[in-house]
This record gives sequence, structure tokens and C-alpha cells, in this order.
Amino acid sequence: MTPADTGASTTVGAATPAPLTDPRMVPGGPGYRRMSLALFLAGVATFALLYATQALLPLISADMGVTAGDASWTVAAATGGLAVFVLPMSALSERFGRRTVMTAALAVAVTVGLLVPFAPSLPALVALRAVQGAALAGLPASATAYLAEEVSPKALVTAIGLFVAGNSVGGMSGRVITGWVAQEWGWRVAVGVIGAVAVACAVAFRLLLPAPRNFRPGSLRPRVLLGTVRDHLADPLLRRLYAIGALFMTVFGGVYTVIGYRLTDAPFSLPQGIIGSIFLVYLVGTVSASAAGRLVGRLGRRGALYLGGGTTAAGLLLSMAPSLPLVLLGLVLITAGFFAGHAVASSAVSKTATHGRAQAGALYQSAYYIGSSVGSTVGATAFHAVGWNGTVGVGLLAVAGVVTLTVCGTLAARRATAGNPVTA
Repeated sequence: MTPADTGASTTVGAATPAPLTDPRMVPGGPGYRRMSLALFLAGVATFALLYATQALLPLISADMGVTAGDASWTVAAATGGLAVFVLPMSALSERFGRRTVMTAALAVAVTVGLLVPFAPSLPALVALRAVQGAALAGLPASATAYLAEEVSPKALVTAIGLFVAGNSVGGMSGRVITGWVAQEWGWRVAVGVIGAVAVACAVAFRLLLPAPRNFRPGSLRPRVLLGTVRDHLADPLLRRLYAIGALFMTVFGGVYTVIGYRLTDAPFSLPQGIIGSIFLVYLVGTVSASAAGRLVGRLGRRGALYLGGGTTAAGLLLSMAPSLPLVLLGLVLITAGFFAGHAVASSAVSKTATHGRAQAGALYQSAYYIGSSVGSTVGATAFHAVGWNGTVGVGLLAVAGVVTLTVCGTLAARRATAGNPVTA
């Protein structure tokens, strides 16, 4: 199969013999199961904390007397803080180690999570959420860099898919738990419960994660960091992957920020507990993220991205129906398409970067969470202005961007293969 089919790189010239033994972890090998569970729990804690207020926005709006757009800042501030700080955090992980930075990041994030329920006003709540997002920035890029260094390349997509699956479980469980708890005791108790769950995940993560064996400390010099960032941004494939991650997350952030408002309105008028349970569809994301490696094996990277984008678009269109079963089916398709696309793009970044993997991953995560912040605020604003169809319109524009970028990548790969390039 050619590089144009698979999205893989090929090098012209003499091949370098592979080492006889690879010290990196493989499925079934020593430490792999502990590593997988540890990073799965880190993913659970990250998404549970990051989106702790998303399912509660109607209650926050009512309690604090603010609009959907104002309340959406409790989500956008957290994702925005992560987007801004993910690159500096990745630099710290290059110097002090992936496990050290991830442990410290989780410790700060869960501490802030226990303070969030006591926020006296919306500005204070937004500020705490921004700090929490900045702390959580130490997780995503460091985790993918850890996996790229410690896991065999053949198992990398699957390993990253499991981490992304943890994200989906965290996002789902956080919203389901907060929905039912908030219905009985209010949104403040609900986010407090999520903070306690995240504490347990953080402790288990630190106890389970194997010590790194292949990490080599890098430099903290700004000139070196900026040079690495410049190299990554000069790579057209990485630029496309960053934009694709941002666009997928624009859809997802907008849909799940606004869906609670839509389901509390007529004709659905659902109670908060039921709305929280709607997020059980995240389980579909767990499956699709875990299957990303198999999708890439069958369809190639770009084929998998086309499938993810098409599935997401179909879900958006279905969600416009005034029928609850069709809305739920739409959410299933949106979730499946998003998580598959995210896992494929994220793992492609780790494979493409030949140096400074933490920075490559950080740039992806920064673009990804900028997309979440944009989707949350623009999606909520569109909903406030014209209703659910406005939010869907924002999502369809983002999906069109994903498809366009993937087409550009396909054409570029064909031109490069025809020209017998060094890399495709």
C-alpha cells in the first residue's frame, strides 16, 4: 500500500536496520497494562474536571442570573487556559520528565476542583476554571509524548486511543454524575463530587504509571523551544493535523455546551438528571477512539478522517429533528465521528514529529482546545440568536473545514508520490 493510501511516511535511500530488541512496551508485555490503566485514569480525571460545568450550564444560568453565552465561559475559560499553557507545560515535561509534570498538573487541578463549588460569583467561578484548565495543560501533551517514547510504534495508535477513550469516559461520567447529583442537591455539590472522583483518579495514576525508561531531558532555553515550535509549524502535514483537531473540537464543544439548553426547552423539557444521562453516548466515543488503530489500518489516515468527518456531519443533520430518538442518534454519530477523528489526528502528530514530540503534541492540544473554546462560545451565541439550527450551522462549517483540509492532504500526498519525494 502506498503512502498516499495510508498516510505513512517513506524514506528514499538505504534503510537503517532496526535494533534486534526494542525496549519499549508492547501489549501483553511488562508494564503495559499498568501504563494503560494509569493513563486511562488520567484521561478520565482530565475530561471530568475540564468539562465539569458543561452539563450544568442551565442550572448555573438560573442560579446566577446569566445568559447561556455568559455561563458558557465556565467551559471556555478552562479549555482556553489549557490551550494557552499547554506549550509551556510541554517544555517543562521535556526538562523534568513526563511523569513528574503530569503528577504535578493533576495535583493542582484536583485541588482547584475542590475549591470550585465555593465560588461566590460568575467571575470568581470563571477565574477558578481558568486556573484549573492551565493546570490540566500538563496532561495531554506530556501523555502523548510519554507514549511515543515508551510504547512500541506498532502499538502507538492503540495506546493513544486508550488515553482518548479515558477522555471520553471522564467526559461522560462527569456529566452523568453531575446531572443526577445536581438534580437533588444543586450544581455546587455536583462539581464537588467530580473533584473528589478526580482526586481518586490522580492518586491511582501516580501509583500505577511505570517510571519512564527512554526519556532524555531536553533544554528549557527559549531559543531551543522556539526553534522546535518553528520546525513543527513549518511542516505542512502537522499544520493540517493541528487545524483538523481544532475544527473537530469546535463541533464537539459547541454541541455539548448547548445540548442541555435545547433539551430543557420545549418540545423535550427534560429534567436535569435525564439530561446528564444523555452523556452516556460518550461510551460510543470510547469504542470509536479505541478502534482508531484498526480504522487507520483499513482505510489509511486520511480515509479514517473522511469517515470521522462524514459521520459527524450526518449526526449534526439528524440532531435538527424535533424527535428525541433522532436527536440521540445524532449525538451518537457526532460523538463517534469526533472521537475517531481526534484519535487519528492526535496519533498522526506523534508519528510525524521526529523531535520535540512534547511540543508537537502541545501545539496539537493548543489548537484542539482553542477549537473547544471557540465552539463553546460561538455555538452558545448562535443558539441564543437563532436556536439549535444555528449551533448545527457552526458545526457543519467546521466539518467542511476538516474535509477540505483532508482533501488538500490527499492531493499533496499524490503530488509528492508522483515526484518521488523524500517524504510523503
